[in-house]
Amino acid sequence: MKQHLKGIAMASIYGLIGGCVLTFLFKWTESVTGEKVYIFLLNVDYIPIIGNIAFPEWIEVSFHLIVSIAVALGFYIMYQLRPHWKNRAIVICMVVSVVIGIALFPTTALSDRTPALTNMIALFYWLVGHAIFGTVLGIFFKFEKRSFHQFKI
Repeated sequence: MKQHLKGIAMASIYGLIGGCVLTFLFKWTESVTGEKVYIFLLNVDYIPIIGNIAFPEWIEVSFHLIVSIAVALGFYIMYQLRPHWKNRAIVICMVVSVVIGIALFPTTALSDRTPALTNMIALFYWLVGHAIFGTVLGIFFKFEKRSFHQFKI
């Protein structure tokens, strides 16, 4: 059980680091290019109830980091169930993260603050950023110490 908790803690740290990389990358990209990928990353306009609340930036970043940790925990569970997949963790995490990015991009149509759904430059930055996020997670999972015991779900 102790190893299981350590694995969850490490996966959470991976998600936090990957989420910070994505946050800073998109903030920088938006400041250099003007494409609203950072605003889109933090946007919660389309979520019922909380979408009408004007949150400070640090709270919006916190929401994003919580999602990043949840994604990393999902990968952690997947690698516990399929440990041999860790050999391909970089590719798996990158592809899944890009798929998540593709799935989320249409929500840009639900806000006036985010890029237009037809903005292919913003989509490009969005997907490259998510590929980098997935690559960061994949590197952590592929090269972490193999001492974590598998658990049964």
